[in-house]
Amino acid sequence: MSPRVTVAVHTPDGVAEHVFGERAGLDVGRSAACGIRIPDRYRSVSRRHCRLEIDAPGPRVRDLGSSYGTYVNGTRLGRLTERPLAHGDEIVIGEVRLRIAVEEPADALSEDPPALAPPAVPAYEILQELGRGSQGVVHLARHRGTGELVALKRVLAVGAVDPQTRFALRREFESIRALRHPNIVAFRDSGDRDNAFWFACAYCPGGALERLAARHGGRVPVAEALTVVRQVLAALEHAHRALLPAAPLADGAEATARGLVHRDVKPANILLTGEETDDGPVVKLADFGLAKAFEHAGLSGHTRTGALGGTIPFTPRGQLLGYKYAGPEVDVWAAAACLYWMLTGATPRDFPPHKDPVAVALREPVVRIADRDPSIPPRLADVIDAALVDTPRIGIRTAEELARALRESA
Repeated sequence: MSPRVTVAVHTPDGVAEHVFGERAGLDVGRSAACGIRIPDRYRSVSRRHCRLEIDAPGPRVRDLGSSYGTYVNGTRLGRLTERPLAHGDEIVIGEVRLRIAVEEPADALSEDPPALAPPAVPAYEILQELGRGSQGVVHLARHRGTGELVALKRVLAVGAVDPQTRFALRREFESIRALRHPNIVAFRDSGDRDNAFWFACAYCPGGALERLAARHGGRVPVAEALTVVRQVLAALEHAHRALLPAAPLADGAEATARGLVHRDVKPANILLTGEETDDGPVVKLADFGLAKAFEHAGLSGHTRTGALGGTIPFTPRGQLLGYKYAGPEVDVWAAAACLYWMLTGATPRDFPPHKDPVAVALREPVVRIADRDPSIPPRLADVIDAALVDTPRIGIRTAEELARALRESA
């Protein structure tokens, strides 16, 4: 059953409340077609600014490519990205504030409270919330023994976790822990109990790539954008070739594996350490393999389309059609898409708010980067366009190949 959600819309003219007692999906904006319509005189609100989804386990908000951005509790969402909402959250769109009140249904309130709570991690002191995603909540935490600050992600799996699935997830965590590279967020610790999981990674105080883009008004200068993407490609090159922990076979022998595919490279997973070099910021790639692990295990409680809501603009067609079998080339395509986004402020494909994003990704072409911004150097534009070919197959298939092409375009 969906929670009862009240959306209080605050404008300089007053407050209007919209109450939802069952599942609903509606756009917010100045268009007459919007479920929550904002008066046309508020020009900082787009015609279709954001979308609210009222559904179990809770409401969510998705930016619809708005010009002035969608902010949740002071943090701007990436274009076309989605995040869960909780009781007391505030959405800001231009001059308008939407305050969210969530009343859980009676059957949810009667459940055993420990099953609803995120897993407790005694070794860490929780300091503040850093963000929410489709899989859980991330907190800034301090290790009680060492004093190290970490990003602590706590996940409550939907449904029971059988021993085989638990073993597979623990193996995935060990593979991620094995990745040691200056441009990959270090995996510190993990644990699980019943259907609750947690993992701790090194904390990156500079935030995600969206913060860097915002500092530049939405478009990162070419030299700085190339500095970022080169580090991302270095991280991918290492991960795609890394020797992973040995896995036991049925006959008792052990087989080693090589290479881990991220499958969710996007601006939200490219983090800034806060350090600067002469060439630009130092970045680290986060959440390696974690989305894949929980989605494959069926433990996230989200459908494939819902889970990919904020990811689809950075996902090639082949990955949408064959997610389970996606190889390193999908990460290379996504890295090129992130470079495109940094340089233009737009995603490689246009995603109209009234169209299904999966259908758009499967049917619509990538927009040539020179059509977005003719000032992009022609040789660089050619490399980016070539890297974003994904039909019938991805053209540039390794991180090293794309890094070399970018160097030669300079």
